[in-house]
Amino acid sequence: MATEATSKRNLKPLWIVLAFAALITIVLLPNSGGDLPVVGQRALAILAFAVILWVTEAVAYPVSSAMILAAIAVLLGLAPSMEDPSVQMGTKEALKLALGGFSSSSVALVGAALFLAAAMQITNLHKRIALWVLSLVGTKTKALVVGAILVAIVLAFVVPSATARAGAVVPILLGVVAAFGLSKESRLAALLVITATQAVSIWNVGIKTAAAQNLVALGFINSEFGVDISWGKWFMYAAPFSVIMSFVLFFVMIKLIKPETDNIAGGKEIIRKQLQDLGPLKHKEITLIITSVLLLFFWSTEGKLHPFDTTTITILAIAFLLTPKLGVFNWKEASSRIDWGTLIVFAVGISLGTTLLGTKGAAWLSNTIFGSLGLETMPIIATIALVTVFNIVIHLGFASATSLASALIPVFIALAISLPMPLENQIGFVLIQQFVICFGFLLPVSAPQNMLAYGTGAFTTKDFLKSGIPLTIVGYILILLLSATYWKWIGLL
Repeated sequence: MATEATSKRNLKPLWIVLAFAALITIVLLPNSGGDLPVVGQRALAILAFAVILWVTEAVAYPVSSAMILAAIAVLLGLAPSMEDPSVQMGTKEALKLALGGFSSSSVALVGAALFLAAAMQITNLHKRIALWVLSLVGTKTKALVVGAILVAIVLAFVVPSATARAGAVVPILLGVVAAFGLSKESRLAALLVITATQAVSIWNVGIKTAAAQNLVALGFINSEFGVDISWGKWFMYAAPFSVIMSFVLFFVMIKLIKPETDNIAGGKEIIRKQLQDLGPLKHKEITLIITSVLLLFFWSTEGKLHPFDTTTITILAIAFLLTPKLGVFNWKEASSRIDWGTLIVFAVGISLGTTLLGTKGAAWLSNTIFGSLGLETMPIIATIALVTVFNIVIHLGFASATSLASALIPVFIALAISLPMPLENQIGFVLIQQFVICFGFLLPVSAPQNMLAYGTGAFTTKDFLKSGIPLTIVGYILILLLSATYWKWIGLL
């Protein structure tokens, strides 16, 4: 493992050189000014540069974000304007594009979600919820598998961070395994930890606020189509997929990984002891529970019982939680637990995607990748089938679903606009591809929560792949089935 990490570090300078080489090469390619303006060509050069840095992790994501910002400001600023090719766009105008993502309401929602996740960690409420769910399911191995899935489901509603959810439940499951006298390398540990991690990915699809990449997609949809998708609508569209996949996950896991025992004697006592160690519910936990329940209520009734959007409601909740005497944490406690780099990466990803859409770079790339397939003459199910395969394969190279959404959603939007279907169906097509971006079932490197779990040493890449292949195949088939039935019936397609 150490040799592999050292080898990866040694290759980083090479990847940085390759990223700059790709950037310069694409910028210098001749451009006749037809379907692809010079600014669009340069936006695509920056995308190639970004993708190489994102896939190889040659530099930290926040560092790559700073490089992307600089590239947009300089390269587009010195390019001919789309409106008047005889003059340059100017760095001032290009900088507006580069910083445009920071003004997105989606970025504000991600920031608020990070604060909410921090509140859960500070109060330990997410751990209490996980232990409480596990205490209800029993000590048989199958029951613990059900418990691991249920914990992921419950936490997805109240912890808007996939990594934080995995970070809450994985140590608890390993504690149960260790207390029974089995090592973290045991089959039981692999079974429970992989189950919990895959369940986190499954429910990234089902709930709008469960994953940052969902908000990236919604930011682009709002910018391009002028449409907001409420929490309740997203849940109506996506929750059936996640519910069905949760059942599939249970059967896949109990068939593929055979644990050393069918029953953990004393397992319930172990969990009860951990709950007792947390002590009785504290005032701050009660405050956070009430706030979380109210948030869920306002999220799910957005546009029906009140005029407030998801972002505004969440910011109001965070403002309350930060209020002295009334809230659950102060600024110092919260800010020390928040990865501010995540916000920067998120905002820059939106800026890059918006730039690709605005400069016609995304439309040109979509036409180049999919144009020769004749998708506009195909039934929509066939189009979804082909594009979904492309989406799954591309995901193999990305460690961040947020970066993947930043790169692909603008292309899918451009493709959707080119297809002969109504606006609501174009939005539906893009949403379905966003659901696929959330998959991350195949490899430990496919998602941050996978890497967190893999870092415990509880399972091998082969173990993860063994569960990931059937989950991906069933997920793909389910996407097509829902596209042909349920999503058609409710008007998404």
